[in-house]
Amino acid sequence: MICPVCDEAMLVVEYHNVELDHCNSCKGVWLDAAELELLLESHSFEEAKALLDGILESGEAVSTEGKRACPICGHKMKKTAIGEEPGILIDICREEHGLWFDGGEVNQLIRHLAGKHLSNDESRARVLNFLGEVFESPQQAGER
Repeated sequence: MICPVCDEAMLVVEYHNVELDHCNSCKGVWLDAAELELLLESHSFEEAKALLDGILESGEAVSTEGKRACPICGHKMKKTAIGEEPGILIDICREEHGLWFDGGEVNQLIRHLAGKHLSNDESRARVLNFLGEVFESPQQAGER
């Protein structure tokens, strides 16, 4: 799969039987809708399906950021803000092929959801450690 941001080939990363497409250049992540649901369920997020449906059905956010093309169908994706202001701005394919997270946004989303939905501290720590290592933002990588 080709990254919708930098046109580089993305790597397939498998974690808990969930395949994620990860761009090593910009640190962006493509998740099919079903993959995000599996990722949430694998980390004990309560009501993963309801959370995902809420994300997918969210309205379009106002943004100056350019629209990205879905790496599957090539159509422009809608921008959606998740969480409180300023929110996490992600891209969602209108044909429901999946979701695009710029570098660091998967980590931000899981941190946001972890504060609300993870049932125990051990699960929360495991999720955050994994995400911090794999889906860090380009800024975080440069700080190391």
